[in-house]
Amino acid sequence: MPNQPQISDEDFQKFREFFYRKTGMLFEDSKRYFVDKRLLDRMAATNNETFRGYFTMLRFQASGAELQALINLMTVNETYFFREEYQFRCLVDSMLAELVTRRPLNKPIRIWSVPSSSGEEPYGIAMYLLEHWPLLRQWDVEIISSDIDTSILKLAKQGLYGERAVQHVPEPLLKKYFMRVGTQYQVRQTLREAVEFTQVNVSDSADMRSHRHFDVIFCRNLLIYFDDLSRKKTAESFYDALNPGGFICLGHSEAMSRISSLFQIRRFPEAIVYQKPLEAR
Repeated sequence: MPNQPQISDEDFQKFREFFYRKTGMLFEDSKRYFVDKRLLDRMAATNNETFRGYFTMLRFQASGAELQALINLMTVNETYFFREEYQFRCLVDSMLAELVTRRPLNKPIRIWSVPSSSGEEPYGIAMYLLEHWPLLRQWDVEIISSDIDTSILKLAKQGLYGERAVQHVPEPLLKKYFMRVGTQYQVRQTLREAVEFTQVNVSDSADMRSHRHFDVIFCRNLLIYFDDLSRKKTAESFYDALNPGGFICLGHSEAMSRISSLFQIRRFPEAIVYQKPLEAR
Protein backbone atom coordinates (compact mmCIF):
# COMPACT_ATOMS: atom_id res chain seq x y z
CA MET A 1 0.00 0.00 0.00
CA PRO A 2 1.57 3.36 -1.02
CA ASN A 3 2.52 5.83 1.66
CA GLN A 4 0.12 8.72 2.28
CA PRO A 5 1.60 11.97 0.86
CA GLN A 6 2.70 14.43 3.50
CA ILE A 7 3.07 18.21 3.60
CA SER A 8 6.45 19.12 5.07
CA ASP A 9 7.21 22.28 7.00
CA GLU A 10 9.07 23.59 3.94
CA ASP A 11 6.09 22.76 1.70
CA PHE A 12 3.75 24.58 4.04
CA GLN A 13 5.96 27.70 4.02
CA LYS A 14 6.17 27.70 0.22
CA PHE A 15 2.42 27.31 -0.13
CA ARG A 16 1.65 29.90 2.54
CA GLU A 17 3.80 32.54 0.82
CA PHE A 18 2.31 31.76 -2.60
CA PHE A 19 -1.29 31.84 -1.35
CA TYR A 20 -0.62 35.08 0.51
CA ARG A 21 0.67 36.75 -2.66
CA LYS A 22 -2.39 35.61 -4.58
CA THR A 23 -5.13 36.35 -2.04
CA GLY A 24 -3.77 38.45 0.83
CA MET A 25 -4.73 35.69 3.28
CA LEU A 26 -1.97 34.54 5.61
CA PHE A 27 -2.33 31.19 7.35
CA GLU A 28 -0.76 30.93 10.79
CA ASP A 29 1.01 27.78 11.97
CA SER A 30 -2.09 27.03 14.05
CA LYS A 31 -3.96 26.47 10.75
CA ARG A 32 -1.63 23.65 9.62
CA TYR A 33 -4.24 20.89 9.95
CA PHE A 34 -6.84 22.95 8.07
CA VAL A 35 -4.41 23.81 5.25
CA ASP A 36 -2.72 20.39 4.98
CA LYS A 37 -6.03 18.54 4.75
CA ARG A 38 -7.25 20.71 1.88
CA LEU A 39 -3.95 20.48 0.04
CA LEU A 40 -3.99 16.69 0.34
CA ASP A 41 -7.60 16.61 -0.88
CA ARG A 42 -6.70 18.60 -3.99
CA MET A 43 -3.53 16.54 -4.60
CA ALA A 44 -5.69 13.41 -4.63
CA ALA A 45 -8.33 15.04 -6.85
CA THR A 46 -5.66 16.04 -9.42
CA ASN A 47 -3.71 12.74 -9.21
CA ASN A 48 -0.59 14.38 -7.84
CA GLU A 49 1.35 12.05 -5.56
CA THR A 50 3.80 14.71 -4.35
CA PHE A 51 3.39 18.25 -3.13
CA ARG A 52 6.11 19.36 -5.56
CA GLY A 53 4.13 18.13 -8.56
CA TYR A 54 0.91 19.68 -7.30
CA PHE A 55 2.57 22.99 -6.43
CA THR A 56 4.13 23.20 -9.91
CA MET A 57 0.72 22.70 -11.50
CA LEU A 58 -0.86 25.21 -9.11
CA ARG A 59 1.61 27.94 -10.07
CA PHE A 60 1.84 27.39 -13.81
CA GLN A 61 -1.56 26.10 -14.92
CA ALA A 62 -2.63 28.53 -17.66
CA SER A 63 -6.34 28.45 -16.87
CA GLY A 64 -5.91 29.05 -13.12
CA ALA A 65 -8.74 26.54 -12.54
CA GLU A 66 -6.89 24.60 -9.83
CA LEU A 67 -5.96 27.75 -7.93
CA GLN A 68 -9.63 28.76 -7.97
CA ALA A 69 -10.67 25.30 -6.76
CA LEU A 70 -8.20 25.56 -3.90
CA ILE A 71 -9.32 29.10 -3.02
CA ASN A 72 -12.89 27.82 -2.84
CA LEU A 73 -11.77 25.18 -0.33
CA MET A 74 -9.63 27.51 1.75
CA THR A 75 -12.11 30.33 2.26
CA VAL A 76 -14.42 30.30 5.28
CA ASN A 77 -18.10 31.00 4.53
CA GLU A 78 -20.17 31.01 7.68
CA THR A 79 -22.77 33.68 8.28
CA TYR A 80 -26.50 34.23 8.87
CA PHE A 81 -29.20 36.79 8.14
CA PHE A 82 -29.18 40.11 10.03
CA ARG A 83 -25.74 39.55 11.54
CA GLU A 84 -24.66 42.76 13.33
CA GLU A 85 -28.05 44.25 12.49
CA TYR A 86 -27.22 47.56 14.15
CA GLN A 87 -25.19 48.47 11.06
CA PHE A 88 -28.27 47.98 8.89
CA ARG A 89 -30.12 50.40 11.18
CA CYS A 90 -27.22 52.81 10.79
CA LEU A 91 -27.45 52.46 7.01
CA VAL A 92 -31.13 53.42 6.99
CA ASP A 93 -31.25 56.01 9.77
CA SER A 94 -27.90 57.76 9.38
CA MET A 95 -25.75 56.93 6.34
CA LEU A 96 -28.47 57.06 3.68
CA ALA A 97 -30.14 60.01 5.40
CA GLU A 98 -26.88 61.93 4.94
CA LEU A 99 -26.11 60.66 1.46
CA VAL A 100 -29.42 61.71 -0.08
CA THR A 101 -28.95 65.32 1.02
CA ARG A 102 -26.17 65.72 -1.53
CA ARG A 103 -27.33 63.33 -4.26
CA PRO A 104 -29.47 64.14 -7.34
CA LEU A 105 -32.47 61.82 -7.68
CA ASN A 106 -31.35 60.59 -11.11
CA LYS A 107 -28.10 59.11 -9.74
CA PRO A 108 -28.40 55.62 -8.18
CA ILE A 109 -27.22 54.80 -4.67
CA ARG A 110 -24.71 51.95 -4.90
CA ILE A 111 -24.09 49.51 -2.03
CA TRP A 112 -21.34 46.87 -2.12
CA SER A 113 -21.30 43.79 0.10
CA VAL A 114 -17.93 42.00 0.12
CA PRO A 115 -17.38 39.16 0.73
CA SER A 116 -20.82 37.93 -0.24
CA SER A 117 -20.38 34.52 1.34
CA SER A 118 -23.60 32.60 0.63
CA GLY A 119 -25.65 35.78 0.20
CA GLU A 120 -27.19 36.38 3.62
CA GLU A 121 -25.71 39.88 3.95
CA PRO A 122 -26.73 41.39 0.56
CA TYR A 123 -30.20 39.84 0.69
CA GLY A 124 -30.51 41.06 4.28
CA ILE A 125 -29.59 44.59 3.18
CA ALA A 126 -32.24 44.46 0.45
CA MET A 127 -34.88 43.27 2.93
CA TYR A 128 -33.92 45.93 5.43
CA LEU A 129 -34.25 48.71 2.87
CA LEU A 130 -37.62 47.39 1.72
CA GLU A 131 -38.92 47.24 5.28
CA HIS A 132 -37.34 50.28 6.92
CA TRP A 133 -36.42 52.94 4.35
CA PRO A 134 -39.49 54.85 3.14
CA LEU A 135 -37.41 56.81 0.61
CA LEU A 136 -36.66 53.61 -1.31
CA ARG A 137 -39.64 54.41 -3.53
CA GLN A 138 -37.91 57.60 -4.68
CA TRP A 139 -34.38 56.26 -5.20
CA ASP A 140 -32.77 53.73 -7.49
CA VAL A 141 -30.58 51.50 -5.28
CA GLU A 142 -28.06 49.05 -6.72
CA ILE A 143 -26.76 46.24 -4.48
CA ILE A 144 -23.63 44.46 -5.69
CA SER A 145 -22.12 41.57 -3.76
CA SER A 146 -18.75 39.96 -4.46
CA ASP A 147 -16.61 37.06 -3.34
CA ILE A 148 -13.38 35.35 -4.37
CA ASP A 149 -15.04 31.93 -4.06
CA THR A 150 -16.87 30.90 -7.25
CA SER A 151 -18.68 27.97 -5.63
CA ILE A 152 -20.12 30.14 -2.86
CA LEU A 153 -21.30 32.69 -5.46
CA LYS A 154 -23.34 29.96 -7.15
CA LEU A 155 -24.97 29.14 -3.81
CA ALA A 156 -25.62 32.83 -3.14
CA LYS A 157 -27.42 33.20 -6.45
CA GLN A 158 -29.66 30.24 -5.56
CA GLY A 159 -30.56 31.87 -2.23
CA LEU A 160 -31.34 28.56 -0.52
CA TYR A 161 -30.83 28.39 3.27
CA GLY A 162 -31.25 26.10 6.25
CA GLU A 163 -32.86 26.85 9.61
CA ARG A 164 -29.66 28.17 11.19
CA ALA A 165 -29.12 30.86 8.55
CA VAL A 166 -32.64 32.29 8.97
CA GLN A 167 -32.92 31.93 12.76
CA HIS A 168 -32.86 35.72 13.30
CA VAL A 169 -35.34 36.55 10.52
CA PRO A 170 -38.71 37.55 12.05
CA GLU A 171 -41.54 35.21 11.09
CA PRO A 172 -43.46 37.85 9.04
CA LEU A 173 -40.35 38.54 6.94
CA LEU A 174 -39.70 34.84 6.55
CA LYS A 175 -43.16 34.42 5.02
CA LYS A 176 -42.86 37.58 2.94
CA TYR A 177 -39.41 37.10 1.40
CA PHE A 178 -38.83 33.32 1.45
CA MET A 179 -40.46 30.20 0.03
CA ARG A 180 -40.33 26.91 1.87
CA VAL A 181 -38.47 24.27 -0.17
CA GLY A 182 -38.53 21.02 1.76
CA THR A 183 -36.62 21.66 4.98
CA GLN A 184 -35.00 24.81 3.56
CA TYR A 185 -35.96 28.40 2.76
CA GLN A 186 -35.36 30.04 -0.60
CA VAL A 187 -35.23 33.78 -1.14
CA ARG A 188 -38.05 34.78 -3.48
CA GLN A 189 -37.04 35.55 -7.05
CA THR A 190 -37.90 39.26 -6.87
CA LEU A 191 -35.43 39.67 -4.00
CA ARG A 192 -32.77 37.53 -5.71
CA GLU A 193 -33.02 39.78 -8.74
CA ALA A 194 -32.32 42.82 -6.54
CA VAL A 195 -28.71 41.71 -5.96
CA GLU A 196 -25.96 41.46 -8.58
CA PHE A 197 -23.21 38.97 -7.73
CA THR A 198 -19.66 39.29 -9.05
CA GLN A 199 -16.34 37.57 -8.45
CA VAL A 200 -13.55 39.72 -7.04
CA ASN A 201 -10.22 39.17 -5.32
CA VAL A 202 -9.76 42.18 -3.03
CA SER A 203 -5.98 41.65 -3.17
CA ASP A 204 -5.95 41.95 -6.96
CA SER A 205 -5.67 45.57 -8.08
CA ALA A 206 -7.10 44.84 -11.54
CA ASP A 207 -10.15 43.13 -10.00
CA MET A 208 -10.70 46.04 -7.65
CA ARG A 209 -10.44 48.65 -10.41
CA SER A 210 -13.55 47.14 -12.00
CA HIS A 211 -15.56 47.93 -8.85
CA ARG A 212 -15.99 51.68 -8.44
CA HIS A 213 -18.41 54.49 -7.52
CA PHE A 214 -19.94 52.98 -4.40
CA ASP A 215 -21.69 54.96 -1.68
CA VAL A 216 -21.61 52.31 1.04
CA ILE A 217 -19.37 49.27 1.43
CA PHE A 218 -20.03 46.45 3.90
CA CYS A 219 -16.77 44.56 4.45
CA ARG A 220 -17.26 42.70 7.70
CA ASN A 221 -14.94 40.10 9.17
CA LEU A 222 -12.74 39.77 6.10
CA LEU A 223 -9.69 41.82 7.06
CA ILE A 224 -9.15 39.71 10.19
CA TYR A 225 -7.74 37.03 7.84
CA PHE A 226 -5.11 39.43 6.43
CA ASP A 227 -1.80 40.69 7.79
CA ASP A 228 -1.12 44.42 8.29
CA LEU A 229 0.30 44.99 4.80
CA SER A 230 -2.64 43.28 3.04
CA ARG A 231 -5.15 45.14 5.21
CA LYS A 232 -3.58 48.47 4.31
CA LYS A 233 -3.53 47.65 0.60
CA THR A 234 -7.15 46.49 0.68
CA ALA A 235 -8.25 49.58 2.63
CA GLU A 236 -6.65 51.77 -0.04
CA SER A 237 -8.55 49.85 -2.75
CA PHE A 238 -11.82 50.37 -0.86
CA TYR A 239 -11.00 54.07 -0.57
CA ASP A 240 -10.64 54.23 -4.36
CA ALA A 241 -13.90 52.28 -4.81
CA LEU A 242 -15.94 54.76 -2.74
CA ASN A 243 -17.44 58.02 -3.91
CA PRO A 244 -16.32 61.06 -1.89
CA GLY A 245 -18.42 61.07 1.29
CA GLY A 246 -19.08 57.33 1.00
CA PHE A 247 -19.04 54.99 4.00
CA ILE A 248 -17.49 51.64 4.86
CA CYS A 249 -18.69 49.29 7.61
CA LEU A 250 -16.29 46.78 9.18
CA GLY A 251 -16.87 43.91 11.57
CA HIS A 252 -17.25 44.63 15.28
CA SER A 253 -13.68 43.44 16.04
CA GLU A 254 -12.10 45.49 13.23
CA ALA A 255 -11.03 49.14 13.36
CA MET A 256 -10.01 51.17 10.31
CA SER A 257 -7.99 53.52 12.52
CA ARG A 258 -5.52 50.66 13.08
CA ILE A 259 -5.28 50.00 9.34
CA SER A 260 -5.31 53.29 7.43
CA SER A 261 -5.53 57.03 8.08
CA LEU A 262 -7.39 57.68 4.82
CA PHE A 263 -10.85 57.48 6.40
CA GLN A 264 -12.64 59.66 8.92
CA ILE A 265 -14.32 58.02 11.92
CA ARG A 266 -18.06 58.69 12.06
CA ARG A 267 -19.82 57.94 15.34
CA PHE A 268 -23.51 57.64 14.54
CA PRO A 269 -26.08 56.74 17.22
CA GLU A 270 -26.37 53.21 15.82
CA ALA A 271 -22.75 52.36 14.96
CA ILE A 272 -19.21 53.54 14.33
CA VAL A 273 -18.43 53.56 10.60
CA TYR A 274 -15.71 55.08 8.42
CA GLN A 275 -16.09 57.74 5.76
CA LYS A 276 -14.12 58.81 2.73
CA PRO A 277 -13.80 62.61 3.09
CA LEU A 278 -15.93 64.73 0.79
CA GLU A 279 -12.73 66.47 -0.25
CA ALA A 280 -10.90 63.24 -1.13
CA ARG A 281 -7.14 63.25 -1.15
